[in-house]
Amino acid sequence: MNFEYSTVSGWVSSLYWPLVRVAGMVMVAPVLGGNYIPVRIRVGLTVLITILVAPGIQAPPVVPVMSAEAILITATQLLIGVAIGFMVMLVFNAVVMGGESIATTMGLGYALMNDPNNGISVPIVSQFYSIFVTLLFLAFNGHHALIALVDVSFSYLPIGEPVTVAMLWRVIDWSQVLFTGAVMVAVPALCAMLTVNLIMGVMTRAAPQLNILSIGFPVTMMVGFIVIMLTLPVVAGTFQALISQSMESVADWLRMR
Repeated sequence: MNFEYSTVSGWVSSLYWPLVRVAGMVMVAPVLGGNYIPVRIRVGLTVLITILVAPGIQAPPVVPVMSAEAILITATQLLIGVAIGFMVMLVFNAVVMGGESIATTMGLGYALMNDPNNGISVPIVSQFYSIFVTLLFLAFNGHHALIALVDVSFSYLPIGEPVTVAMLWRVIDWSQVLFTGAVMVAVPALCAMLTVNLIMGVMTRAAPQLNILSIGFPVTMMVGFIVIMLTLPVVAGTFQALISQSMESVADWLRMR
Protein backbone atom coordinates (compact mmCIF):
# COMPACT_ATOMS: atom_id res chain seq x y z
CA MET A 1 0.00 0.00 0.00
CA ASN A 2 1.24 3.47 -0.93
CA PHE A 3 0.60 6.40 1.36
CA GLU A 4 1.00 10.02 0.38
CA TYR A 5 2.60 12.46 2.84
CA SER A 6 -0.56 14.57 3.01
CA THR A 7 -2.65 11.51 3.91
CA VAL A 8 -0.28 10.52 6.70
CA SER A 9 -0.23 14.13 7.96
CA GLY A 10 -4.03 14.16 8.04
CA TRP A 11 -4.14 10.95 10.06
CA VAL A 12 -1.57 12.20 12.52
CA SER A 13 -3.20 15.62 13.01
CA SER A 14 -6.67 14.13 13.51
CA LEU A 15 -5.42 12.24 16.59
CA TYR A 16 -2.24 13.99 17.72
CA TRP A 17 -3.61 17.47 18.34
CA PRO A 18 -6.72 16.27 20.19
CA LEU A 19 -4.40 14.05 22.23
CA VAL A 20 -2.29 17.08 23.20
CA ARG A 21 -5.34 19.05 24.37
CA VAL A 22 -6.71 16.13 26.38
CA ALA A 23 -3.26 15.45 27.85
CA GLY A 24 -2.99 19.07 29.00
CA MET A 25 -6.32 18.79 30.80
CA VAL A 26 -5.52 15.45 32.43
CA MET A 27 -2.08 16.70 33.48
CA VAL A 28 -3.54 19.57 35.56
CA ALA A 29 -7.13 18.60 36.36
CA PRO A 30 -8.05 17.44 39.88
CA VAL A 31 -8.61 13.73 40.53
CA LEU A 32 -7.83 12.73 36.93
CA GLY A 33 -4.31 14.13 37.09
CA GLY A 34 -3.49 13.48 40.72
CA ASN A 35 0.00 12.24 41.52
CA TYR A 36 -1.55 9.30 43.39
CA ILE A 37 -2.75 7.90 40.03
CA PRO A 38 -0.04 5.86 38.26
CA VAL A 39 1.39 7.38 35.11
CA ARG A 40 0.34 4.40 32.98
CA ILE A 41 -3.29 4.85 34.03
CA ARG A 42 -3.17 8.58 33.26
CA VAL A 43 -1.64 7.94 29.85
CA GLY A 44 -4.21 5.24 29.11
CA LEU A 45 -7.03 7.53 30.24
CA THR A 46 -5.73 10.28 27.99
CA VAL A 47 -5.62 7.98 24.96
CA LEU A 48 -9.09 6.58 25.75
CA ILE A 49 -10.68 10.04 26.03
CA THR A 50 -8.99 11.09 22.79
CA ILE A 51 -10.33 8.06 20.94
CA LEU A 52 -13.84 8.79 22.25
CA VAL A 53 -13.91 12.48 21.29
CA ALA A 54 -11.91 12.33 18.05
CA PRO A 55 -14.75 11.14 15.74
CA GLY A 56 -16.85 14.24 16.49
CA ILE A 57 -14.06 16.78 15.99
CA GLN A 58 -14.10 19.11 13.02
CA ALA A 59 -11.43 18.20 10.48
CA PRO A 60 -8.20 19.92 11.61
CA PRO A 61 -6.05 21.90 9.17
CA VAL A 62 -3.60 19.78 7.25
CA VAL A 63 -0.14 21.25 7.76
CA PRO A 64 3.33 19.71 7.58
CA VAL A 65 3.94 17.79 10.77
CA MET A 66 7.42 19.22 11.39
CA SER A 67 6.63 22.83 10.39
CA ALA A 68 6.59 25.88 12.65
CA GLU A 69 2.82 26.16 12.20
CA ALA A 70 2.36 22.62 13.50
CA ILE A 71 4.48 23.41 16.57
CA LEU A 72 2.39 26.55 17.22
CA ILE A 73 -0.86 24.57 16.95
CA THR A 74 0.53 21.95 19.34
CA ALA A 75 1.43 24.62 21.91
CA THR A 76 -2.03 26.18 21.56
CA GLN A 77 -3.77 22.84 22.13
CA LEU A 78 -1.65 22.19 25.21
CA LEU A 79 -2.45 25.67 26.55
CA ILE A 80 -6.19 25.15 26.08
CA GLY A 81 -6.15 21.81 27.89
CA VAL A 82 -4.05 23.16 30.77
CA ALA A 83 -6.36 26.18 31.14
CA ILE A 84 -9.45 23.96 31.40
CA GLY A 85 -7.91 21.80 34.11
CA PHE A 86 -6.31 24.76 35.90
CA MET A 87 -9.58 26.70 36.28
CA VAL A 88 -11.19 23.71 37.99
CA MET A 89 -8.09 22.88 40.05
CA LEU A 90 -8.19 26.36 41.60
CA VAL A 91 -11.39 25.41 43.44
CA PHE A 92 -9.62 22.47 45.11
CA ASN A 93 -6.70 24.69 46.07
CA ALA A 94 -9.13 27.21 47.54
CA VAL A 95 -10.52 24.49 49.83
CA VAL A 96 -6.98 23.52 50.87
CA MET A 97 -6.18 27.15 51.66
CA GLY A 98 -9.35 27.45 53.73
CA GLY A 99 -8.32 24.33 55.65
CA GLU A 100 -4.92 25.89 56.36
CA SER A 101 -6.65 28.92 57.91
CA ILE A 102 -8.80 26.72 60.10
CA ALA A 103 -5.83 24.59 61.16
CA THR A 104 -3.82 27.66 62.14
CA THR A 105 -6.68 28.97 64.25
CA MET A 106 -7.05 25.61 65.98
CA GLY A 107 -3.33 25.42 66.74
CA LEU A 108 -2.71 22.59 64.28
CA GLY A 109 -0.79 24.65 61.76
CA TYR A 110 2.36 22.58 62.37
CA ALA A 111 0.61 19.19 62.14
CA LEU A 112 1.62 18.59 58.52
CA MET A 113 0.80 15.73 56.19
CA ASN A 114 1.92 14.97 52.67
CA ASP A 115 -0.61 15.92 50.01
CA PRO A 116 -0.26 13.34 47.21
CA ASN A 117 -2.35 15.43 44.84
CA ASN A 118 -0.03 18.44 44.87
CA GLY A 119 3.15 16.81 46.12
CA ILE A 120 3.57 19.20 49.07
CA SER A 121 3.06 19.14 52.84
CA VAL A 122 -0.18 20.70 54.09
CA PRO A 123 -1.88 20.82 57.51
CA ILE A 124 -3.78 17.67 58.33
CA VAL A 125 -7.05 19.64 58.37
CA SER A 126 -6.41 20.73 54.79
CA GLN A 127 -5.76 17.12 53.79
CA PHE A 128 -9.04 16.09 55.40
CA TYR A 129 -10.90 18.75 53.42
CA SER A 130 -9.04 17.73 50.26
CA ILE A 131 -10.17 14.11 50.62
CA PHE A 132 -13.69 15.25 51.46
CA VAL A 133 -14.09 17.46 48.37
CA THR A 134 -12.46 14.83 46.15
CA LEU A 135 -15.16 12.35 47.15
CA LEU A 136 -17.79 15.05 46.60
CA PHE A 137 -16.33 15.78 43.16
CA LEU A 138 -16.69 12.14 42.18
CA ALA A 139 -20.20 11.97 43.68
CA PHE A 140 -21.24 15.04 41.67
CA ASN A 141 -19.82 13.40 38.50
CA GLY A 142 -17.38 16.26 38.15
CA HIS A 143 -14.97 14.02 36.25
CA HIS A 144 -17.70 13.40 33.67
CA ALA A 145 -18.29 17.14 33.39
CA LEU A 146 -14.57 17.70 32.79
CA ILE A 147 -14.51 15.18 29.96
CA ALA A 148 -17.64 16.78 28.49
CA LEU A 149 -15.97 20.21 28.65
CA VAL A 150 -12.97 18.93 26.73
CA ASP A 151 -15.28 17.39 24.15
CA VAL A 152 -17.30 20.58 23.66
CA SER A 153 -14.12 22.68 23.60
CA PHE A 154 -13.38 21.34 20.12
CA SER A 155 -16.64 22.91 18.95
CA TYR A 156 -16.04 26.29 20.60
CA LEU A 157 -12.29 26.36 19.90
CA PRO A 158 -11.56 24.18 16.86
CA ILE A 159 -8.03 23.02 16.24
CA GLY A 160 -6.14 25.86 14.58
CA GLU A 161 -7.98 28.69 16.36
CA PRO A 162 -5.61 30.92 18.37
CA VAL A 163 -5.90 31.77 22.06
CA THR A 164 -6.33 35.53 22.42
CA VAL A 165 -4.81 37.78 25.06
CA ALA A 166 -8.29 38.48 26.45
CA MET A 167 -8.72 34.75 27.09
CA LEU A 168 -5.44 34.61 28.99
CA TRP A 169 -6.48 37.57 31.13
CA ARG A 170 -9.79 35.82 31.82
CA VAL A 171 -7.92 32.84 33.28
CA ILE A 172 -5.83 35.17 35.45
CA ASP A 173 -8.96 36.99 36.60
CA TRP A 174 -10.58 33.67 37.56
CA SER A 175 -7.63 33.02 39.89
CA GLN A 176 -9.31 35.25 42.46
CA VAL A 177 -11.49 32.25 43.37
CA LEU A 178 -8.42 30.90 45.18
CA PHE A 179 -8.94 33.57 47.86
CA THR A 180 -12.70 34.14 47.74
CA GLY A 181 -13.36 30.40 47.82
CA ALA A 182 -10.99 29.93 50.76
CA VAL A 183 -12.87 32.61 52.70
CA MET A 184 -16.23 31.02 51.88
CA VAL A 185 -15.00 27.63 53.13
CA ALA A 186 -13.28 28.88 56.28
CA VAL A 187 -15.60 31.66 57.51
CA PRO A 188 -18.05 29.49 59.54
CA ALA A 189 -15.23 27.73 61.41
CA LEU A 190 -13.16 30.90 61.79
CA CYS A 191 -16.10 32.77 63.35
CA ALA A 192 -16.62 29.97 65.87
CA MET A 193 -12.91 29.83 66.71
CA LEU A 194 -12.79 33.62 67.09
CA THR A 195 -15.62 33.37 69.62
CA VAL A 196 -13.69 30.72 71.57
CA ASN A 197 -10.55 32.85 71.58
CA LEU A 198 -12.55 35.87 72.83
CA ILE A 199 -13.95 33.77 75.66
CA MET A 200 -10.45 32.60 76.57
CA GLY A 201 -9.27 36.20 76.58
CA VAL A 202 -12.07 37.27 78.92
CA MET A 203 -11.28 34.34 81.23
CA THR A 204 -7.61 35.33 81.33
CA ARG A 205 -8.55 38.93 82.10
CA ALA A 206 -11.00 37.92 84.85
CA ALA A 207 -8.67 35.34 86.45
CA PRO A 208 -5.02 36.17 85.74
CA GLN A 209 -3.85 33.30 87.93
CA LEU A 210 -5.53 30.83 85.58
CA ASN A 211 -3.01 29.02 83.38
CA ILE A 212 -4.74 29.62 80.08
CA LEU A 213 -2.07 27.77 78.09
CA SER A 214 -2.77 24.49 79.89
CA ILE A 215 -6.50 24.51 79.16
CA GLY A 216 -6.79 26.81 76.15
CA PHE A 217 -5.06 24.56 73.62
CA PRO A 218 -7.12 21.39 74.35
CA VAL A 219 -10.36 23.38 74.46
CA THR A 220 -9.54 25.14 71.19
CA MET A 221 -8.76 21.84 69.46
CA MET A 222 -11.89 20.14 70.79
CA VAL A 223 -14.13 23.01 69.74
CA GLY A 224 -12.37 23.15 66.38
CA PHE A 225 -13.09 19.48 65.63
CA ILE A 226 -16.72 19.93 66.67
CA VAL A 227 -17.07 22.98 64.44
CA ILE A 228 -15.50 21.14 61.49
CA MET A 229 -17.98 18.29 61.95
CA LEU A 230 -20.96 20.67 62.15
CA THR A 231 -19.90 22.79 59.18
CA LEU A 232 -19.23 19.93 56.74
CA PRO A 233 -22.68 20.36 55.08
CA VAL A 234 -21.89 24.05 54.58
CA VAL A 235 -18.52 23.20 53.04
CA ALA A 236 -20.19 20.67 50.75
CA GLY A 237 -22.71 23.24 49.53
CA THR A 238 -20.01 25.86 49.05
CA PHE A 239 -17.81 23.44 47.11
CA GLN A 240 -20.69 22.39 44.87
CA ALA A 241 -21.46 26.03 44.08
CA LEU A 242 -17.79 26.77 43.34
CA ILE A 243 -17.44 23.73 41.06
CA SER A 244 -20.58 24.70 39.14
CA GLN A 245 -19.27 28.24 38.83
CA SER A 246 -15.90 26.98 37.59
CA MET A 247 -17.54 24.79 34.92
CA GLU A 248 -19.62 27.75 33.74
CA SER A 249 -16.52 29.94 33.70
CA VAL A 250 -14.67 27.41 31.55
CA ALA A 251 -17.61 27.27 29.12
CA ASP A 252 -17.72 31.09 28.95
CA TRP A 253 -13.96 31.16 28.43
CA LEU A 254 -14.23 28.77 25.49
CA ARG A 255 -16.89 30.97 23.90
CA MET A 256 -14.76 34.13 24.08
CA ARG A 257 -13.15 33.77 20.64
